Amino acid sequence: MAELPTSATPELDPQPLTPGGPSRGPLASTGFRLLFGGQAASVFGDRLVLVAMPFAVLSIKGAGAADVGLVLGAGALSIAVFILVGGVWADRLSRRATMLASDLLRAVVQGVAAAFLLTGHASVALLVVVQVVYGAADAFFRPAMLALLPELLDAHELQPANALLGLSSNVSMVLGPAVAGLLVATTGAGGALAFDAGTFVVSALTLARLAVPRPVAPAARESFGAEARAGWREVRSRGWVWSTILGFSAYHALVLPALFVLGPIVAEASRGGAASWGVISAGFGVGAVVGSVVALRWKPLRPGLVIALCLLVASSQSAIVTTTWPTAVVAALEAVTGVMVALTFTVWETSLQQHIPAAAQARVSSFDYFGSLTLMPLGYVVMGPLADVVGVGRLGLAATVASAVVCAAILANRSLRRLTTV
Repeated sequence: MAELPTSATPELDPQPLTPGGPSRGPLASTGFRLLFGGQAASVFGDRLVLVAMPFAVLSIKGAGAADVGLVLGAGALSIAVFILVGGVWADRLSRRATMLASDLLRAVVQGVAAAFLLTGHASVALLVVVQVVYGAADAFFRPAMLALLPELLDAHELQPANALLGLSSNVSMVLGPAVAGLLVATTGAGGALAFDAGTFVVSALTLARLAVPRPVAPAARESFGAEARAGWREVRSRGWVWSTILGFSAYHALVLPALFVLGPIVAEASRGGAASWGVISAGFGVGAVVGSVVALRWKPLRPGLVIALCLLVASSQSAIVTTTWPTAVVAALEAVTGVMVALTFTVWETSLQQHIPAAAQARVSSFDYFGSLTLMPLGYVVMGPLADVVGVGRLGLAATVASAVVCAAILANRSLRRLTTV
């Protein structure tokens, strides 16, 4: 297979971060324990909202499915619009302060939405505005979060730290929907949003107490455009970075929209409805938990190969869920892809933290998010109409094949194959 084209500029990877001495693990760090506790609470609240928000919209008189799409789309679009801005500012400012401000803003807007829902005064327009503000704040938080970890931990502690954060997120993926259903049934969707607002307060309190032992001094201040271009140069000059982002973009634009749009359709038509889809989703969640546990101990010598190969296997999701195979078989296969996805993102985030200059990590991660988030809404829009034309099963298989071709192609990138771990 021919080598993918690379930038004319040479690879600029710096020496990896100093590995440091013997470690008792990331939880031995007080700062990481605070961060982990706050994020475990916050991520659990986010999982509740994923389930509760559609019911929040539908609880408004006259609202329907189109309004659900409008509200959810507003949040996704806001993140995509602001993510590069968030990356630049997270490299300009204290990462801890950026995350703290984001948590406080999200606590306020979720609290406002909850109050209006609980008192029966909510409107679709209000929820759209809430989602826009929430998405903008989230766009500042995500890049800052990735860049903060190297300020707290030694390089060889980063992968287990990322694995622990992923583990809490994946456990919430399994438990969150059940708790969300209970809250919506007993207190209404407003109660679930109020709970989420409280988790942001918890996260903000932990961040307020967090001391950063090795804060990164920002580079000399330039114009916003110059700093954004400098971040792009960090991406472009590293074949393993831009090729992985290309693979992620294909996965998010093709596989995930097919998974979440076509999977429930097949579950309704061939597997008995929502209960079977819940079993399949839980299968993926269990696999993701297992993958995070594996990543706590296993540090691959060639992380680029692991990222590409695991993403290649994960691309099979859309083909799997659009078959007519028994629910148990599909759930088991989804568990395998869950392991792959958890390993992919843990190893990827660790590689960025170990090999990208500290002052540019938030900007580089924001380009990663941008590549995925901007294409995924388009995938959601076109997936339904395309399924009507070519059929659900064929479209699910086509999404898998197209994404797998991209994942296989990026393996031709020498920089990706030769990437090493600390």
